[in-house]
Amino acid sequence: MFSESSPAPLAGQVALVAGATRGAGRAFAVELARAGAYVYATGRSSRTSGQSEINRPETIEDTADRMQEAGGAGAAYVVDHEQPDQVEELIARIRREHGRLDVCVNDIFGGDRYADFGAKLWEHDLAGGLRMLGMGVNTHLITAHFALPLMLENDRALLVEVTDGTAEYNANYRHGVGLYYDLVKANVGRLVLGLHAELGGLPVTVVGLTPGWLRSEAMLQQFGVTEDNWRDAIAEVPDFWISESPSYVARGLAGVAADPAYERHGGRILDSAVVAREYGVTDVDGSQPDCWRFLAEKPDVVSDPGLMADYR
Repeated sequence: MFSESSPAPLAGQVALVAGATRGAGRAFAVELARAGAYVYATGRSSRTSGQSEINRPETIEDTADRMQEAGGAGAAYVVDHEQPDQVEELIARIRREHGRLDVCVNDIFGGDRYADFGAKLWEHDLAGGLRMLGMGVNTHLITAHFALPLMLENDRALLVEVTDGTAEYNANYRHGVGLYYDLVKANVGRLVLGLHAELGGLPVTVVGLTPGWLRSEAMLQQFGVTEDNWRDAIAEVPDFWISESPSYVARGLAGVAADPAYERHGGRILDSAVVAREYGVTDVDGSQPDCWRFLAEKPDVVSDPGLMADYR
């Protein structure tokens, strides 16, 4: 744990970022802490208990360090969100320590390693497909189940379900990724729709949020670049010019959470570019990448960095 930061837009609020070890989840924790919230960051990979099955070097303690470097306050815990008892104890801890939960971000997945891209349902590894559903759907349901009663005690609270793809994009089957991956992401959108209906008239607002092409740690490693020189990968993968850093969508989330009228977003799937424009945030390079609009408007156009001015 570390000390409280100076007053900021979310000062006095308590946030939970479930799935904060790396990627967008880590950035969500950092930006919410930077904005003044006390952030509980959870993940499975730890310096002390070891790596998760994803087998990557990032740890939840690293996320705590990043929050502290941002001048924020919070704590990091090892929690497996597929295990109801662990999530129940986490929420009990939040209640004991703060007595409130203002923002809950469900960013749990990590099932990409089980995706059998290009395989039909009957060809896909069954155990791996079911594991993806557990990691990407059950975790969200379990976390919301235990978090919502505490959130409902507030005058207002925000539940954010993180997905991959806008509602319009995910309305169609996502060819090439396999039925299980498509089902996971479609389920998150349906969860937003269902919870929005169930929470009608109650003080919790649920929204979906999607980044565009995320330059996660794994993605940068795949292309042999870093965040500092990511543009070098465009020569090999021209589409990469529309990518974005994890900080971009996280800055947008902080804007939503600080909005005194965020209820108007209830039931919607927001994307990083939409919230960036609305809340005046940019990516780390000062641009505003608009990946999903590009895919919607130029689906048959060979990627051309010359289009950057229109979509960044």
